[in-house]
Amino acid sequence: MQWQVNVFDELDSYTLYSLLQLRVDVFVVEQNCPYPELDDKDLHPQTRHVILKKGEKVIAYSRVLAPGVSFDGFPGVGRVCVSQTARRLGLGQVLVEKTLSVAAELWPDTDIHISAQCYLQQFYQDLGFKPASEPYLEDDIPHLKMIKPVQ
Repeated sequence: MQWQVNVFDELDSYTLYSLLQLRVDVFVVEQNCPYPELDDKDLHPQTRHVILKKGEKVIAYSRVLAPGVSFDGFPGVGRVCVSQTARRLGLGQVLVEKTLSVAAELWPDTDIHISAQCYLQQFYQDLGFKPASEPYLEDDIPHLKMIKPVQ
């Protein structure tokens, strides 16, 4: 397995296809949530795509968003996903830790925000995030704003 961190222009076409396929599989198909998966956030010059590949296949993915792209004045993390075939291997935790490391390198001394699905609240709390809102619906799925304070 191999990690890579890229801005959009550095992604080769196969990797881009594979990561978009994973995101659609998880967020649109598995969660039965038909919404436009492609947004301009992927193209932002400061967005970092955090990718774990096994061979040529993307098996885990997240993106780090610059301050203000999703959260006013703060960097954010989004589209955190692991392929069905790679679940239960602890990759979710490793993926988020890697993602937080990338965010901290880019924006040190800054809290990191996430819009987490409510069922994952404890997972993110175990990684240092703190709840920062009441639950709300995003694409008809209960979410919760969470913040990882600077340490």
